Amino acid sequence: ARGGVDIELLPDLGQDAMEKGDIFKDIAEFDAVCHVVRAFGDDSIYHINGSVDFKRDIDNINSEFILHDLLFIEKRLERIETNLKKANAGEELKEKELLLKLKTQLDKELPLRLIDLTAQETKIIASYPFITAKKLIIVLNVSENELGDVENLKKLEQEYQVLDIYILQICAKVESEISELDTKQEKEEFLTALGIKEPAIDALTRTCIKAVDLISFFTVGSDEVRQWLIKANSSAPEAAGVIHSDLQKGFIRAEVMKYTDFLALGHEDKLRQEGKVSLKGKDYIVEDGDIINIKFNV
Repeated sequence: ARGGVDIELLPDLGQDAMEKGDIFKDIAEFDAVCHVVRAFGDDSIYHINGSVDFKRDIDNINSEFILHDLLFIEKRLERIETNLKKANAGEELKEKELLLKLKTQLDKELPLRLIDLTAQETKIIASYPFITAKKLIIVLNVSENELGDVENLKKLEQEYQVLDIYILQICAKVESEISELDTKQEKEEFLTALGIKEPAIDALTRTCIKAVDLISFFTVGSDEVRQWLIKANSSAPEAAGVIHSDLQKGFIRAEVMKYTDFLALGHEDKLRQEGKVSLKGKDYIVEDGDIINIKFNV
């Protein structure tokens, strides 16, 4: 599976720009939003608000997202009111009730992702550009000295958890230095010296995958190991379909190995000897990190 990361600079957030309705049109097309916020102090680097206050900046952008969704709902309700004057407006009436429900949530300055919607309600608004319905990941760009402040990060995670916001911290300066190192050993030594377990990009990748409700599984060939991304709670045939549609159509069974077992024993033959390879049918729900060999017949 292939993914992508698009970087979007914040546009003018004035009221006039907001009312045009397309200020965040590119963001609205994505599955999740990752907001990188400055949290390091450096007088030599300009900040648009004149000071560094990451909580203020987070609150500001969240407010703009809420305003964006409110303006869309108001415009949509105006159109629905016009359509209700016509015959056969039953669907519009259902949509109006749902939009009013969503508006009540936004009026409380709460994001739409906190609302539990039925499958039918989700279908009604599926094509609408609601930003606050998307998962939000906040990445704090901190100084090198603050990078190891685990306690502060835990406090922030608890604070923003009620808004269903993922939060993590990086030091972009450190990440840049890591990227310039040539060998794996050099990178590991550099991370160890700073007391860091892994490059932040690895943690960010996992967080983004989790946020959009994806898991990964692996296939192992004679000359390559490949990772695939699928929706959580996908069945084995659905996982096979990600590789190729023929594998899903002709699915017979799947040989499944656990990633942790593979790391411990080091080779597929040893897993077979230890009875660590299991056969799974069409009802098997793939787990994160599974190593799968699909048996099929077309």
